[in-house]
Amino acid sequence: MSCLNTSTHSHPATFLLVGIPGLQEAQYWIAFSFFIMYVIAVLGNVIVLFIIYNDLSLHEPMYLFLAMLAVTDLVLSTSTLPKMLSIFWLGSREIGFHACLTQMFFVHTFLSVESGILMAMALDRYVAICCPLRHSSILSVPAIVTMGSLVLARGVLLVSPFSLLVLRLPFCQRCLISHSYCEHMAVVKLVCGDATVSVIYGLFVAFMVGGVDLFVITVSYAMILQAVLRVPCTDTRLKAFSTCTSHLCVILSLYIPGLFTFLTHRFGHNVPDYVHILAANLYLLMPPMLNPVVYGVKNKQIRERVLHIFNQKGIR
Repeated sequence: MSCLNTSTHSHPATFLLVGIPGLQEAQYWIAFSFFIMYVIAVLGNVIVLFIIYNDLSLHEPMYLFLAMLAVTDLVLSTSTLPKMLSIFWLGSREIGFHACLTQMFFVHTFLSVESGILMAMALDRYVAICCPLRHSSILSVPAIVTMGSLVLARGVLLVSPFSLLVLRLPFCQRCLISHSYCEHMAVVKLVCGDATVSVIYGLFVAFMVGGVDLFVITVSYAMILQAVLRVPCTDTRLKAFSTCTSHLCVILSLYIPGLFTFLTHRFGHNVPDYVHILAANLYLLMPPMLNPVVYGVKNKQIRERVLHIFNQKGIR
């Protein structure tokens, strides 16, 4: 009941996270699959970062973007999974008001960064396939660092108002969040005043991030497909398709659950809560788990270096 102790502002001192509404009895066992996904995500991304950092030959555009993606995935999964597991396994549902806003900031900021990096990787594939002779000059290391900085700055600038707007809204001691983490709309639904500005701004950010990034990705791959189909050599076409397919799998693992979560929060009133929450959890867990697996297995250079490390350990 500590969540009913209000501060000097009109918000609860703490919130209570439900976990997975409707599956409270089963979520203890569901947490094991989440934990396995988290372990794979952490180990996979740390290995990818270690290999790219220590191998100077991999300091190229594609691998630098992959390193950015790995860091983003580590922050994104770690900002939510430990608290989720404490809810599912320990029944520790309480989270401080400001801690909740901090988690909300990190979740939405790094979801924006993840989307932006995937867009940048799509542009990298476009330049590599359609303008191969100019690839190194267009996507130099300074250009990549600038792109990464802009993507991060965009996420911080667009998401920061989420917390600032929520901070100014009254909650009337409503403190039960029907979610596993502090998602923006799940928190806004607890407001007892007029939250129209927060809702509209959330739609604006979704369009500016997801809409713009998805549009650029779609156009990039349409032009890549057009260029690949004009290549006379079948082996070259297959190699290009193979490279792009792995990237598209990662993109779909982010955008499909994300779009489902976005739509059900606003329009899916007939969708069971546990379906919505499970999709939202997978939205944060699937890309961090799949990214190192997909890129590690599909990428020859990274795969060979991982095997080399394990072979050295075996010899010792």
